[in-house]
Amino acid sequence: MEEKKTVILAVAGKGGVGKTSIAATIVRLLVEGYPDKRILAIDADPAVGLSTALGIDVETTVDDIRKAVVATAEGGDTKNAVELLGEARYRIFDALVETDGFSFIAIGRPETAGCYCKINSYLKEVISILSENFDYVIIDGEAGIEQINRRVMEKVTHLLLITDSSKKGTQVIKTIRQVADELMMYEQIGMIANRLPSMAVKELIDTGDIPALAYIPSDLSLAEFDLKGENVFYLPEDAAIVQGVKEALEKLLL
Repeated sequence: MEEKKTVILAVAGKGGVGKTSIAATIVRLLVEGYPDKRILAIDADPAVGLSTALGIDVETTVDDIRKAVVATAEGGDTKNAVELLGEARYRIFDALVETDGFSFIAIGRPETAGCYCKINSYLKEVISILSENFDYVIIDGEAGIEQINRRVMEKVTHLLLITDSSKKGTQVIKTIRQVADELMMYEQIGMIANRLPSMAVKELIDTGDIPALAYIPSDLSLAEFDLKGENVFYLPEDAAIVQGVKEALEKLLL
């Protein structure tokens, strides 16, 4: 029998549409639905919010490891580039946080402003190295199209695009779709319209030919959770985001 390959699901969209809350809720639902599966959550957003949404304390990020390896080389260590790369690959596992039902890793953010080129190229390595050890990998990507554009996500199997009811939100996910079609080899794609002021506006949301998986209204209880820094495992089962993400997953992971 052919072995089932890893599902790598990336969550993308513009900033401020609830992307991280949705990524965290996906992890929660997979943990609850598949207690026997190996699940990995990757926080690939420099804003570093997924750890809070999942109730994880992060001590070491992938970028911390990358910088430590680079510092070793700059400090006059005679190891060659191949040895350093091997060490970096091995030490990625030092950044893994093992918790009840899933594992977590944060990519981190550079201390200098500007381009995330180095960290993004390293993220591509992280996805490649770690994915073979897990059944489900959920990636909370950075806002916008940069990680798609740089082929960081080219090995993703499922692409979930998040928008709100704004024109800018829908334009961003249409752009991500166009770039992804050129640079990725994903198997499934879909969108969630989140934080809707009322369900009546869903008729006005134009996302082109991206399949609509769920429409989720604004949720005051979730906003309160975010303010308190509480994690999604404490959200009630009937919360709008939990029900909406469950509906979306059932369609996307068919």
